[in-house]
Amino acid sequence: MDLTTIIFIIVILLALVFEYINGFHDSANAIATVISTKALTPRKAILYAAFLNLLGALLGTHVAKTIGGGIVDSGSVTQIVIASALVGAIIWNLLTWYYGIPSSSSHALIGGLMGAAMAHSGYGVIKITGFIEKIFIPMITSPMLGIIIGFAIMLMFLWIFAKAHPETINKRFKKLQLISSGFLALSHGSNDAQKTMGILTLLLLSRGYIHEMEVPLWVVILCAFTMAFGTAAGGWKIIRTMGSKVIKMKPINGFAAEVSSASIILTASHFGIPLSTTHIISTSIMGVGSTRRVSAVKWGIVGNIVQAWIFTIPVTMILSALCYVIATKIALLF
Repeated sequence: MDLTTIIFIIVILLALVFEYINGFHDSANAIATVISTKALTPRKAILYAAFLNLLGALLGTHVAKTIGGGIVDSGSVTQIVIASALVGAIIWNLLTWYYGIPSSSSHALIGGLMGAAMAHSGYGVIKITGFIEKIFIPMITSPMLGIIIGFAIMLMFLWIFAKAHPETINKRFKKLQLISSGFLALSHGSNDAQKTMGILTLLLLSRGYIHEMEVPLWVVILCAFTMAFGTAAGGWKIIRTMGSKVIKMKPINGFAAEVSSASIILTASHFGIPLSTTHIISTSIMGVGSTRRVSAVKWGIVGNIVQAWIFTIPVTMILSALCYVIATKIALLF
């Protein structure tokens, strides 16, 4: 077995490790609210989310094509570039998971791919228009939409159910959360699982196994199941942050946050936009919490989350560029 084949196998394994970590790192996005409001037990919520993440991952490949060919020049990407991108993203995901900070696995992968590609081919490898339209603008606007839509939906519910008894409302929305949390898990799978599909397709393209940016069915199935297994593992530190440390939630709050988040994510998936599901659910929770009073949101925790958002892409770019430099020096020894 030659060196390039060994690297090829290592990159596939790294991609699956990233997808698995993405599953348990971002499982909080779909289930933190439903666990916080006690609509489902943690075990049932995780298994429910894992199943619907799997179904969501099978819905399409628009986001995968953006990751694979819309951010960097695919002709300048090598196996070592992809491996370095994955290692940088994995390191960042594990660090933020360890400290319970809901960062974006999507942006970690995007930053990693950009950093490693630039280390290999220079700044010209970046598709500036694609990055601005598909990554930068959605990165700015989607959290705003999360806050606005979450706030609006919650305000509408408060107006509609103003005269209803709180206990009755909680019972009804606890049941409705079974639908909304499933809707969110489905949307999460439709967007997040496709990131690794795009990376593996880019890998196959770089090896000449395929000749266009079309995701093979086996890649779709492999990534879908890997993310589902990762989600089933849970990500308890981030679940605690998302479910209780931002605001204290009731079923009606959880339902509003889940519906607003899922609507935004599914729309983005349809148009091939690789959103941060973490950003969306976090800001939707903030928007929902703000309808009580601004002080109901624990803004100190929010500040830590925002810092992670800001630093994710630049930090993973640096990490992956360093990984590329180290990997190329190791490869020269062989």
